[in-house]
Amino acid sequence: MKQWLRNLGALALISVLALAGCQKAPEKAAATADAPKTGELKVGFVYTSPVGEAGYSWAHDQGRKAIEKLPGVKTSFVEAVKEGADAERVIENMARSGTDLIFTTSFGFMDSTLKVAKDYPNVKFMHCSGFKTADNMDNYFGRIYQARYLTGMVAGYMTKSNIIGYVAAFPIPEVIRGINAFTLGVRSVNPKAQVRVVWTKTWFDPALEKDAAISLLDVNADVIAQHQDSAGPQEAAQQRGKYSIGYNSDMSAYAPKAHLTAAVWNWAPLYEAIVKEVRAGTWKGGRAIWWGMDKGVVDIAPFGPMVPKDVQDKVLAQKAEFVKGVDKVFVGPIKDQSGQMKIPAGVKAEDKELLGMTWFVEGVVGSVQ
Repeated sequence: MKQWLRNLGALALISVLALAGCQKAPEKAAATADAPKTGELKVGFVYTSPVGEAGYSWAHDQGRKAIEKLPGVKTSFVEAVKEGADAERVIENMARSGTDLIFTTSFGFMDSTLKVAKDYPNVKFMHCSGFKTADNMDNYFGRIYQARYLTGMVAGYMTKSNIIGYVAAFPIPEVIRGINAFTLGVRSVNPKAQVRVVWTKTWFDPALEKDAAISLLDVNADVIAQHQDSAGPQEAAQQRGKYSIGYNSDMSAYAPKAHLTAAVWNWAPLYEAIVKEVRAGTWKGGRAIWWGMDKGVVDIAPFGPMVPKDVQDKVLAQKAEFVKGVDKVFVGPIKDQSGQMKIPAGVKAEDKELLGMTWFVEGVVGSVQ
């Protein structure tokens, strides 16, 4: 993981090239990859954090449970897998044990997945949030930035101090893009608000994430958002009597007095589509799949009781546009932190620009390093 962080600039360029065709959805695969799969289908999942009761791995595991209900499907998973040698070992063990389809769910699993995929050409691999593919390996993700925009609107309406804190994992395009979408949502309803970012350089460390949130609360942030796996930031906000925006799943149980809403994942539709492809013999490697709210892969959690009805109505009206397939989150004019125009008026950023995003929009306080 450290290596790809050091080479972020090169990563962004490569991802732009590799993901230029990411609009293609599974059911639109152009060619039949192999014969239909009969008999029991073994599907494995590799998670970077504990499954727990909330968070990123929990959300993926809900998708696993959904496909396990399909006829003839048997699933397995390994949680809390470290990126690097451990990940490679776990993925290879799955492939060697006869697993037909393997989902590796962390960006840092990308190279390990690719290496094992080359050694096991008869196994199908799906890697989440990366940019590399192979004949028997796809990558996939969801347009969570749409949900981020909606939760940003909520935060923009609810802040009184006009300082919103954001506890973020790693400065990679995925996380930067989410912060930008959130900030655009905030400032669409409250142009005076700013979003202050603190990097933790970890995906899952509840204590560190909570401490990072406290540091933002200490500078007068009255809403805390996050790109982290634990509910630590939510708990910090509640303890200070402030508001919070969750991520991955509905985290309201951890901070019921603070939790406004959350950007959430629903992997079941995509996982079910992939399994059906494998069953039908239409699964095809080498693709990049990027589904949005119109496909039901991303959403927002129910609003907390403190969110006024008129705010809820405005946010839901924007959500309805995303559900219809209308996505104007990154339509200009959009400037960066220095005031330089990055996306001209009326121009919509292409996917390759979003997937390689390494700059913050106007309104973000923090560094992209």
